[in-house]
Amino acid sequence: MIPVLEPFLGEDELNNVVEAVKSSWISSQGKFIGDFEEGFSNYHRVKHGVSTSNGTAALHLALKSLDIGKGDEVLVPTLTFAATANAVIYCNAEPVFVDSHPEYWCMDPYSLEEKVTSRTKAIIPVHLYGHPCDMDPIMDVAEDHDLYVVEDAAEAHGALYKGKKVGTFGDISCYSFYGNKIITTGEGGICITNDDSLEDKMRILRDHGMNTSKRYWHDVIGFNYRMTNLQAAIGVAQLQKLDQFIAKKRKIASYYQQMLKDLVDDGLIILHPEMSWANCVYWIYCILIEDKFNLKRDNVITELLSRKIDTRPFFYPITDMDPYQKVPLPHAEELSRKGLSLPSSINLDYEDISKITDELKSIR
Repeated sequence: MIPVLEPFLGEDELNNVVEAVKSSWISSQGKFIGDFEEGFSNYHRVKHGVSTSNGTAALHLALKSLDIGKGDEVLVPTLTFAATANAVIYCNAEPVFVDSHPEYWCMDPYSLEEKVTSRTKAIIPVHLYGHPCDMDPIMDVAEDHDLYVVEDAAEAHGALYKGKKVGTFGDISCYSFYGNKIITTGEGGICITNDDSLEDKMRILRDHGMNTSKRYWHDVIGFNYRMTNLQAAIGVAQLQKLDQFIAKKRKIASYYQQMLKDLVDDGLIILHPEMSWANCVYWIYCILIEDKFNLKRDNVITELLSRKIDTRPFFYPITDMDPYQKVPLPHAEELSRKGLSLPSSINLDYEDISKITDELKSIR
């Protein structure tokens, strides 16, 4: 079976974990936590990194540190993993959903203005499937209406917008290091920021709201969102390979682009976009199955699985699901109906991609 994604772990990760175990610091203290936070923030040329237990916790922590709460609205794309909206709801705030840009699939920045009300407090742009959002118009709306920006870069480690790394535009940016992400700590996440006061606030909230100078004294209600030293040990080793992993992701994308050209020319599929202002990291290489294709997208998934090739549908629009506000957002709905995520592990080679594309062509 060719999986959609799998981590790449080697001797460096193993050696770090062994060192952490031998040190006896296996919980939420130990040298690797600080090393990972500093290394990840330095990679982005941002002052602070606050590691967390997972990416969803990072989003929640970021919003709480910005005092997002009851009565507030936060603009969120509908085409994203549910955690983006759930973190808003955890704060007793209301996610207000925004349609996708049909060309590059992320939040449509030109749909934001009409969604802003007197209750709007923040925007969460999601750099979907490794492609950056168009940040300039998003930041313009934020500035015009005095809104916070929390970048959800869970799927876009190292992606560039106009030559600048995503995650360096907002007040706080959040990442996931789940096992299928470009780099992993198994579970884990991080918030990065240039704001000293937000860093302080996040560190206190992350550690049960405990006073930093008076142990076991809690000034605020906090959370246990700490990363372990074992997770960070893996992260330190993974971070050293991030640029190498991105280069391999882009190589895999180039293979798909070459080998699927015939299907594009016949109008059967649309390839994963990369805008002129973007450097996509192709967390998962995705295509759109057009209506002219012989099989519907879900039937393509079933057929490829029977040939031992695992794929994934796009995220469902959050606005299609019962727990959330039902709003028709047509571009996201069409993308979700047609979108197919292909195997994208950095372990894949030219022969693997050739097999995948040959099988896809055979069911055209």
